[in-house]
Amino acid sequence: MMRMLIVGYSMDIRSERRLCEEVHLNLAYRWFCRLGLDGKVPDHSSFSKNRHGRFRQSDILRHLFETVVERCLAQGLVGAEGFAVDASLIAADANKQRSVPGVEWNLDEAKDGASRSVQEYLEVLDDAAFGAASPVTPKFISASDPAAQWTGAHKGHAFFAYATNYLIDTDHGVILDVEATRAIRQAEVGASRTMIDRTEERFGLKPDYLVADSAYGSAENLAWLVKHKTIAPHIPVFDKSTRADGTFSRADFVWDGEHDRYVCPAGKELLQFHRRYATHDRASPVKAPGFTEPASRIAMRANLNHAAARTRPRARCPAISMKTHAMSPEQLLARRPMSARATGARRWRYCSLTSSASCGWLA
Repeated sequence: MMRMLIVGYSMDIRSERRLCEEVHLNLAYRWFCRLGLDGKVPDHSSFSKNRHGRFRQSDILRHLFETVVERCLAQGLVGAEGFAVDASLIAADANKQRSVPGVEWNLDEAKDGASRSVQEYLEVLDDAAFGAASPVTPKFISASDPAAQWTGAHKGHAFFAYATNYLIDTDHGVILDVEATRAIRQAEVGASRTMIDRTEERFGLKPDYLVADSAYGSAENLAWLVKHKTIAPHIPVFDKSTRADGTFSRADFVWDGEHDRYVCPAGKELLQFHRRYATHDRASPVKAPGFTEPASRIAMRANLNHAAARTRPRARCPAISMKTHAMSPEQLLARRPMSARATGARRWRYCSLTSSASCGWLA
């Protein structure tokens, strides 16, 4: 039965009913599956029964996968110098017409008389790859398969899907690990960390660098690679500093080192705070004049910014080369508490222009 699944995967036979027919008629498939000329082909219903029973309980599919990887290692097909990670969407067997809006989904009602797929969803509500991947409520939820994610990642009609994440050795393209998650960026980033840790634990492999697209280029993920795993990220930084709403982008601002400030293209200085209130008596969350940002928050943001700065290309725009990004976390910690700039958390800074335009910059 396992050999029949390999035949179906290799020959792109997705229907198990058709797979049984092909193995019954094709002598090459019979030889590979060791059925002989008169061997009985398993019924197509056997696959679903074993997939949700024996296969899942014994974890035999992962054991088979890791056995193949070990053979590739023995033959020298894995260089382990660099890894690449990416995700592919797998359409779920869920109908949009039978879905409900996410805000109307009632978990308590779903528990009553829940089907197998709903029970499996309830079991992974706290799993970082599924229920806990994002606090955002999906636009639609399938009543028959709640774990499937409503996504429009293909820039066309949205559909319910899962994400299959792959960790690949860049030497010969050998897949070292695989992980299934919701089709959402946060879950895919978490799966990449799981696969890197599991590959190191299972095979003792740790790459020198990791290749991925910008979906994996968040500051938090880059900090994890650089600080905790000492892996060089060959990943574009997930940066939304470029604006398309008529306001200035971060690259439009110029650093004035002499006066220790940023200046917008209109010549205005970026202020530390810019809050407007109708009256002085109105209750507001303004911090006390002596407020100093906690050192723990400064250290956390410093680690993230420092990792992102190391990942940016050397030929980046001078306006983006902020000297706080060039500093190490220790240097930033030593600098901030003794400066007047430590009063107040660094938030969005705005400058009002004489025209109708406005500009903003996020530290």
